[in-house]
Amino acid sequence: MFTKFKPVWLVAGRELKDQFRDWRVIAPMLILVIAFPFLMNEFAKQTVDFLNQYEANLILDRFVPFSIMIIGFFPITISLVVALESFVGEKERGTIEPILSAPLDDWQLYFGKLLVGMATPLVASYLSIALYLVLVVRQDLNMPSPMVMTQLFLLTTAHAALMVSAAIVISVQSTSVKAANLLASFIVIPVALLMQGEAVLLFWGNERVLWLAIAGVLIISMLLIRVGIAHFEREYLLGREIDVINLRWILKTFWANFMGGAKSFWGWYGGVFLSMRRIAPAVLAVTLVALVSLWLGYDWIMVNVSDVIHRATPERLQKIEASIDQLPDLTNMGDSINAPFLFINNTRAVALIFVLGLFSFGVLGILLYMLNIGIIGGLYALIELLGMNPLPMFVAGVLPHGIFELPALMIGSAVALYIGAALVTPQTGKSMGEVLIELLADWVKIFLGIVIPLLAVAAVIEAYVTPGLLIGVMTK
Repeated sequence: MFTKFKPVWLVAGRELKDQFRDWRVIAPMLILVIAFPFLMNEFAKQTVDFLNQYEANLILDRFVPFSIMIIGFFPITISLVVALESFVGEKERGTIEPILSAPLDDWQLYFGKLLVGMATPLVASYLSIALYLVLVVRQDLNMPSPMVMTQLFLLTTAHAALMVSAAIVISVQSTSVKAANLLASFIVIPVALLMQGEAVLLFWGNERVLWLAIAGVLIISMLLIRVGIAHFEREYLLGREIDVINLRWILKTFWANFMGGAKSFWGWYGGVFLSMRRIAPAVLAVTLVALVSLWLGYDWIMVNVSDVIHRATPERLQKIEASIDQLPDLTNMGDSINAPFLFINNTRAVALIFVLGLFSFGVLGILLYMLNIGIIGGLYALIELLGMNPLPMFVAGVLPHGIFELPALMIGSAVALYIGAALVTPQTGKSMGEVLIELLADWVKIFLGIVIPLLAVAAVIEAYVTPGLLIGVMTK
């Protein structure tokens, strides 16, 4: 086993020497590592002093975990240029051929570059965080708890793994350093948006959800590494000199996979069901996820909301009972909620699951899918806690349109999961772009042929049938 990893260390050692010979890489990194903790510390002071003038009652200690996360992020962004040019930079310098001709497996070469790409920003981030912690101690501020510190260091590591693995994928697929650097915005901006959500969790002190965020980032990082290895081809690195947007080829490839050689409408529909057979394992997976999500939503409401009800005062309970007695007027719902509105809203939700899944190999799409399904279980538990029988209400209020809407949601989510799995699977003889176009054609085919009709039928039933059934159950 060690002999297989020995070439990885050789590649990593060569890459590390190249980095430390270039002062243009080392100097900005050192300046950022040393200067940014002082800058962030002063920024936190000024922010707290300004807000406390308006009775915001903030203290500097609350900014310490947030500052640590930001300080750990910025050295990674500076060091990202090293990972971005790991392969395409070698190609422009004319040093790629000796590396590719060496007796190394693809994964050994790839991991050698990946290790150095991750090690450099992580060392810089850890040093910068350590310097900031020294400043925190000297100012007699409260240090974060060991649990929060562990989460912050894991978040920094996860961000580095995510950004570097994405940068190396871009480096393998790009034909110039300029193109790779321009594509870097597709790494930095999403991670910056992700950190905004993580910052909210830090200010709220929600440590349990933060663990889930760490796990999600690490999963996406591992999938990106898998994508890079799956689509790493030496001939591709040597053969392509410039990328050209060939719209004719893109449309031709998409149309050929969308039609599947069909000559008629019914022949095309047969291709839709063939595509459904390919995603059958993904459909089974999202079905199991749905069952888990229902239970999680039900259990969360039963545990958390029941505590709130038990701690409520008698006056508050009387208000809750009065609100239960006031049944909603469902007869006039058609004026504001009609079939077109429901259809557009549900279609938008399925499309959003696909878009999020496309950029995260299905991870974010499945999380949004779990949220949608979990709401059903949570609503069931809430009705039960309010002293009502939820089963008749769900049979009348969810089942009529749910037998069409839920399968559409599950199929749309299954396609997003299938695309994520297909992207990380090696496909000999096909570029990553060609694979993505074919998968996109499959999604559009299933979306138009199955998901849209199911959502249309569900919207009509939900708008014009479900309210009447629900009124009949609630007025008994």
